[in-house]
Amino acid sequence: MGHGTPDNMNWAGLLQNLLVAVHLRQILCDSVWFSIPEEQEPGILAGSLSKHFPPPYQLLTQEYLWMDKNTGNFYTTEQKMDRETLCPEETGAEECIILHNAIVGPSGDLIQFPVIIEDINDNAPHFENSEIHLKVSEDVTVGTSFLLDDQAQDRDAGHNGKLHYHLEDSDALTSARNVTIPGDSRKNMLVAQVKATDPDSGPNAAIVYSLSPKVSKRAKKLFSLDSLTGYIRLTQDLQSDNSEDLLLKVLASGHHCPPADTQVTVSVLPKANQELTIKIGFIAEHQNQTMVLPENQPPTVLAVLELEGDSSFKDTSLAIENEVPFTLSPQNGKYLLSTSKPLDYETKSEHHISVVAHARSAEGTVIAPSRRVMRVMVSDVNDNAPHFLQPHYQLEVEENNQPGKPLLQVLALDADSGSSGRVTYRLDKHTSTVFNIDPVTGQLSVSASLDREQQDVHKLTVFARDSGSPPLESVATVSIRVLDQNDNAPVFLTPHFLFFIPESVPPFAQVGGLGVTDPDEGKNGNTELHLVNSSGHFVVDNTQGTLRTTTNLDRETQDRYELYLLASDHGYPVSLTSTARVTIFVEDINDNQPKVILPSSNSSCLTVSPETTEGTMVTKIYAVDEDSGLNSEITYTVVAPEPVQNSSPFRVDSRSGNITVAQQLLQQDLRMHHLFIVVRDGGKPAPLYTTVWVNLWVNESMEPCHLDRAPTWTGTPDLFQTPSKAPICEVEDTRSAQLILLVGLGMMLASICLLVVTAVLYLKQRRVSPQQNKRVDNAENEIPLRLMDKYYSDD
Repeated sequence: MGHGTPDNMNWAGLLQNLLVAVHLRQILCDSVWFSIPEEQEPGILAGSLSKHFPPPYQLLTQEYLWMDKNTGNFYTTEQKMDRETLCPEETGAEECIILHNAIVGPSGDLIQFPVIIEDINDNAPHFENSEIHLKVSEDVTVGTSFLLDDQAQDRDAGHNGKLHYHLEDSDALTSARNVTIPGDSRKNMLVAQVKATDPDSGPNAAIVYSLSPKVSKRAKKLFSLDSLTGYIRLTQDLQSDNSEDLLLKVLASGHHCPPADTQVTVSVLPKANQELTIKIGFIAEHQNQTMVLPENQPPTVLAVLELEGDSSFKDTSLAIENEVPFTLSPQNGKYLLSTSKPLDYETKSEHHISVVAHARSAEGTVIAPSRRVMRVMVSDVNDNAPHFLQPHYQLEVEENNQPGKPLLQVLALDADSGSSGRVTYRLDKHTSTVFNIDPVTGQLSVSASLDREQQDVHKLTVFARDSGSPPLESVATVSIRVLDQNDNAPVFLTPHFLFFIPESVPPFAQVGGLGVTDPDEGKNGNTELHLVNSSGHFVVDNTQGTLRTTTNLDRETQDRYELYLLASDHGYPVSLTSTARVTIFVEDINDNQPKVILPSSNSSCLTVSPETTEGTMVTKIYAVDEDSGLNSEITYTVVAPEPVQNSSPFRVDSRSGNITVAQQLLQQDLRMHHLFIVVRDGGKPAPLYTTVWVNLWVNESMEPCHLDRAPTWTGTPDLFQTPSKAPICEVEDTRSAQLILLVGLGMMLASICLLVVTAVLYLKQRRVSPQQNKRVDNAENEIPLRLMDKYYSDD
């Protein structure tokens, strides 16, 4: 290691110290500054900008300090300030300065002010190595000094970092000492202590102290030495007007060891013959010579100070040392001690006022100044409301939490002391009872499981109140967002869906909506539908939430479908499902014509005996329709071929299809009768139909008959548009006329007075009847069936 390196470093360090000192002086002289000891607890008042700038206030750097925007007071935070970390010793700076930026005043001015971090003695000296080895020659002369290669280091600054070395566990007596005592010292005053060590143990380590026989008689008269402790005390009161030096040689003797020696030089100063005395007359409340003043008081007189001493003194004066918020006002040879401004307990709770008195003797010599320190305690008043470190807290909690789960801890600090600074917490009275807060610690907890589906956000109001009189209070808000869990399965609007669709719907037609909900949110609430037992005729449209057909439906093939729906969400880690039943009824449309089973063909023939009595059923028309409901209700109607034969001996029942003899068969009825029957269903809006020929041969011989070919329809197609209102086999018009005639005759017999009127009505009715009969006959032939030529074929 070169010898020039430490010198260069020392010069560099001195230059750096000089630059830092010049910079510090410029900051302290040109701007507002504050100082605070390092390692302070949270919430300690560090200073205030209110004395220098108007509100509001906003501190831009809040790592170590936070500021009240209304008062300008700034306090320490949870992040403690370590001077040695913030200002490493490599900087060589005697002062540790942290610059802070703030926005102040209504106009939002940007200012910068320094905060000086004062050093506290929080670092012990330490050697780099735990052992130091020295090589000493055995013939070394007494008084030789040795330089330690390993010097101790202390990270603190100023007096806290100045090191003093001493040896322990040495078998030699401590080195010589010089002690100075006043000439008016009192008896038994401790002057000094000598101490020797012996590395032996047990009785061999016992040390006895004694004065050397060479000590002067005056020294032995004034001082005593404790043989066991080494304490040197005065044996009498001193009244010395002159200075003198007394030499005490002390011997330390051990068992079987030669004594070690040291010397203590006691310098006695002359007592002060002329002095000033400061007399205090208290005005303010005081206890044990300590004045007590509540904070925030306007400038107040605390005491009256008076100088007492030799009447020959002249040019006496009394002044306050150092810069303190107190003043001295001369008044009639006395001095009034007053506060210069209101005192703030949170800034400083204890003040020490050092007053010094100056005077000259009659000869003009300066009298030694007299000092007296007065103590002023500032009592706290409740002038600070609790302050939350955060005005608004936000947190997230998963639903279905364990009851009693701790949520967060709020913290409010109160700069006041005692009961005025003791903070308790409570929740707003309208807060749900499931939330609780510890009144002392501010720990917020929930006593029951939260359900996001019932309430997803909880907003709480927390009050912090101190115990002052009257108490002060502040408010903070807590927003709790409840996070979703997949704890709800999808729910169908109904467990059983019923749908009715006509069989004529095209493929991919909508059958109906499938209502399903999931109260969870996000993927936990996204549902998807599936058909469990689908045969392929239906599919779920998840985009629309509907059921659709995939093919054409035929009610006659299958008139009902039973399906099962499965609804599943996309939750994590497990997807939840639910099922519902779906029944689809296929409604019939009139898409099937009646099919005639009997007779089997249009050329079949049946022989009827002329002896058959009236009302006898001779045969039956039987037809079926694959449709249902009205679409399958079949009626049978006779359509008479041209020319109309009103005297047909056969009647067809429109419902049963039974063909009966309508009247006694006559000689003229012995022939072949061809009945053209229209078989029609009840479909709406237009019924479907088919036709069949019923061939009846009235003959005395009962031989079977057979037609070589089926009859042919010779009428107009318009007769197929509507069914006949009065079949030819059911001649009811004549009976209606007879009924009208009988009614007319009855009316004539019932009232002779209405004979003329009845006759006129009867004659009029007789004139109208033929016209009605004609219209009825024409209507019977107008059957709007729109049959094509295929129905007229021989088949």
